[in-house]
Amino acid sequence: MHSLKLPRTMKRRRPIPQPPSTPPTPTLLKTLASNSKPTSNSSKKPRILLKTPQTPPPTTPISPKWVPLNIAKSELSLALTFPTGQTFRWKQTTPLQYTGVIGSHLISLKHLQNGNVAYLIHQSPSEENARSALLDFLNVGISLSEMWEVFKASDSRFAELAQYLGGARVLRQDPLECLIQFLCSSNNNIGRITKMVDFVSSLGNYLGSIGGFDFYEFPSLDRLSMVSEEDFREAGFGYRAKYIIGTVKALQSKSGGGIEWLASLREMDLQEVVDALSTLPGVGPKVAACIALFSLDQHHAIPVDTHVWQIATRYLIPELAGARLTPKLCSRVVDAFVSKYGKYAGWAQTLLFIAELPSQKTILPPKFRATEENKDTNIKASTTVTRASSEGIAP
Repeated sequence: MHSLKLPRTMKRRRPIPQPPSTPPTPTLLKTLASNSKPTSNSSKKPRILLKTPQTPPPTTPISPKWVPLNIAKSELSLALTFPTGQTFRWKQTTPLQYTGVIGSHLISLKHLQNGNVAYLIHQSPSEENARSALLDFLNVGISLSEMWEVFKASDSRFAELAQYLGGARVLRQDPLECLIQFLCSSNNNIGRITKMVDFVSSLGNYLGSIGGFDFYEFPSLDRLSMVSEEDFREAGFGYRAKYIIGTVKALQSKSGGGIEWLASLREMDLQEVVDALSTLPGVGPKVAACIALFSLDQHHAIPVDTHVWQIATRYLIPELAGARLTPKLCSRVVDAFVSKYGKYAGWAQTLLFIAELPSQKTILPPKFRATEENKDTNIKASTTVTRASSEGIAP
């Protein structure tokens, strides 16, 4: 295997400001192997067979029952968390149920009649480990209610929106999954991103089918390395194919391993994280900020796209309204959010971003819809607005 020279996609920018303290934190491919199943969403079947089939981990019998998590809807709204551009691996499997995979655990979530969240384990090596992984994935160590009380006290508009968009939580995803998903999302639309992510997922171990959707454990780096650029292109990835191939090779070359390298970024400052991620093919400042916020505990990371730019110039830095978004002005946007909301600025920006989605505006009072639509006539349809797909700034 020849060595790959990795391009840098971002010049060194001035350091991201350290945020002031705000709220406290309470804490393939088609395969002949029996463990893999072809996805129904892939129109083309790659030609390579996996060399070393992986066997699904042994499972213990699990009684299918819904178990309360004791998480109120004000802390977690499934509809305001899963289909809003953070992840593309969770599916709405019934009108009130979302299903996804965390590690090797296939889990469904729903709201009970009192609004609290309950979970059901469909497949897992360990019921106890599944619950622990779920709580970590949901970022339950951070109190959304406490955080939002601080935001509402300093921002009257946030306080109004919070009445209708309560429970919009930031997830803590597996870094490799998050990285590959956002490589797929660059300059793309939700439908196509989902198909790409489904294809990548189908390279992993098949765990089960729920609500007409097939679910898989996310493939390892070794398994991803068995796919060629041509295979990804045939599956519809376009130019993103070379970025995924290059990123997998770059991660495999890391001392200690790519998974360990990604995990180590959780211990670094945000600017160091952005710079490190930007050494990977296809990762620019915006994609790096998405990965940092949604998987690497960088709670004040701000993914700046044209929609976040519009939010910022409308409410935080109106003096820049009408200006063209540039990398330099991206830094101004980040400064404005961090100055306003502090160390959890990324969580505040998440709510403000969700409020801009046409699919979510329908649940806001008419005064919000009329105001925003008059000011933004170019908001895309909800099927094309994603965290890393907006136009106007490099991914």
